[in-house]
Amino acid sequence: MPRNTAKTPHQPATVTVKGRDMRLKTLGFVLVAALAIWFIAANTGSVTIRLWIPTVTLPLWTVLTVTLLVGIVLGLFLALRRGRR
Repeated sequence: MPRNTAKTPHQPATVTVKGRDMRLKTLGFVLVAALAIWFIAANTGSVTIRLWIPTVTLPLWTVLTVTLLVGIVLGLFLALRRGRR
């Protein structure tokens, strides 16, 4: 007697928020983004940064924002590269 070996497709982990299903990955991204924005907004003092030869003085929130954006771009690049393999 043949058995039904069809597997159900993997469903991503979800949690219900205000009656809507949200993926845990999305919820984690929103949480990390909110923490990053809060951290950037809380650090508004000026800092001096030495870029090999020139020295620049910038608000810390600018430095943190640029660092965050560079990290996002590099993360997306690596994720896309890994997905092609």
